[in-house]
Amino acid sequence: MPAPPLHFDVVIVGAGLAGASLAVALREARLRVAVLEGRPPEPAGPGWDSRIYAISPGNARFLEAIGAWRHLDASRMCPVDHMEIHGDRGARLDFSAYECGIPELAWIIESGLMARELWETLKRQANVTLLCPARPVELAVGAEHARLRLDDGRELTTRLVVGADGINSWVRGAAGIGERMHPYGEQGVVANFACERPHHGRALQWFREDGVLAWLPLPGNRFSMVWSTPDEHARELVALSGAELCERVAQAGRHRLGALERITPAAGFPLRLMRVQRVVAPRIALIGDAAHAIHPLSGHGINLGFKDAEVLAGVLRDLPQHLDCGEEVQLRRYARARAEEVLALQTVTDALQKLFRPRNEALSWLRNFGLNLTNRLPVVRQILVRYAIG
Repeated sequence: MPAPPLHFDVVIVGAGLAGASLAVALREARLRVAVLEGRPPEPAGPGWDSRIYAISPGNARFLEAIGAWRHLDASRMCPVDHMEIHGDRGARLDFSAYECGIPELAWIIESGLMARELWETLKRQANVTLLCPARPVELAVGAEHARLRLDDGRELTTRLVVGADGINSWVRGAAGIGERMHPYGEQGVVANFACERPHHGRALQWFREDGVLAWLPLPGNRFSMVWSTPDEHARELVALSGAELCERVAQAGRHRLGALERITPAAGFPLRLMRVQRVVAPRIALIGDAAHAIHPLSGHGINLGFKDAEVLAGVLRDLPQHLDCGEEVQLRRYARARAEEVLALQTVTDALQKLFRPRNEALSWLRNFGLNLTNRLPVVRQILVRYAIG
């Protein structure tokens, strides 16, 4: 005889950064929460993660509010005090935390560092049931609840299913929510380096004919590279030896930080723009990469995911107990609150990718003129920074 289904108010599918932060943000809500994850985060190793994120001050405040930020290892985090953006014909745009009257522009943090802290918090959270390893294989949405069947035969019923399971979201597909996927024909090539000269907390970005190259400062004389570049060039970079990669990256960055030593091997991941038909449906909500994907040149990918989690958690916490958290009319508050920022960043990053990619003389003049003009208008620069930091 099969076991009776387990009952929850919210089931979050995916315990990546967005899904885990949503669950932690619901720690004081009167909700029974389940989190489904295929595997736990990798244990901490002696080296550095190749996947690094730039966390906005607004999302640092969110992580502090849910109790995660204070437990992160400060020796593995680096504040960004200044950012330089260089065009392909000598143009330049500068952002300074000091000039904007803020402590820092962003924090550079390893993905694994945040993932492990959020995971450990989930394991201790009284209102969370952590199901791992667990994968859903069937979803049925009814008038009063949704039913999930797992790969091990267990069944769950819940008022709300949250898809936090990435760009290839199973929840999104099972719920029949369509998406428009636009591959850029590019990869984001990532690697970490030790550098000869100190970076002084300065992030550097170059718009080049072969893509967008970013150096993000890590603690000590180290930095993380993200090179968004066409597929063929990306494959070439990943195949280089350590010494060859160091020389190629140093040359591309105009030897700004002197000689380089590779800390982590290069790895590439495909870059895509994804827009979904909708982020909510009856008993369904999407957050993070399940809800949107953008080009990484602005560094806002995970920041959008954290903001999704913060807003959805607020909607669920504020909902009176007699109301059903899975009703679409309630979930639309979350959808409306997130629509403008997501659309704006998708539109801007997509336009910048198109503007800086072509080898077109007219566009080259236009994009470099735009960078230089913005750099001469402090008010515009401060508006851009204030928006970026949340």
